[in-house]
Amino acid sequence: MSARPPATRPNAPNAVLALVLGIVGVAVCSVCGPFAWYFGAQAEQAVDASAGTLDGRSFATAGKILGIVGTVFLVITVIGVIVYAVVVASSN
Repeated sequence: MSARPPATRPNAPNAVLALVLGIVGVAVCSVCGPFAWYFGAQAEQAVDASAGTLDGRSFATAGKILGIVGTVFLVITVIGVIVYAVVVASSN
């Protein structure tokens, strides 16, 4: 008798998308950060509501955390641009 491998559960919708957007949001384009945060939170809720039929919570959580970091980078960038614009405008 051979043992069957355990059945794999499908990932929650948008769990992998949240991870990809989170990585892109931190590494390349911080505008993706809020989207990663949103999709990660949605995917976590889907996993919690699925009663064990969906997987991918780790992808969703990682995407959400990276999304939060990317959002912080975005806010810092926007504040920096505003401060720069004010300094340039006031120097004229």
